[in-house]
Amino acid sequence: MDTPLTALASAARFEADGIYLGWGSFTVQLGNLIVISVMILLFIAALLLPFPGGRGRR
Repeated sequence: MDTPLTALASAARFEADGIYLGWGSFTVQLGNLIVISVMILLFIAALLLPFPGGRGRR
């Protein structure tokens, strides 16, 4: 008899391995590298783009 937790755990198991990129002792999965890159780009964009409505308030 499958409980909902057992069904969720079996659905979370993947048979395929991810793609790993390595450089020296540094190893990262490709999906994680994409997420980290997008987060860094959004952070840089938030620093560089002007805040809406900030210039005309004086």
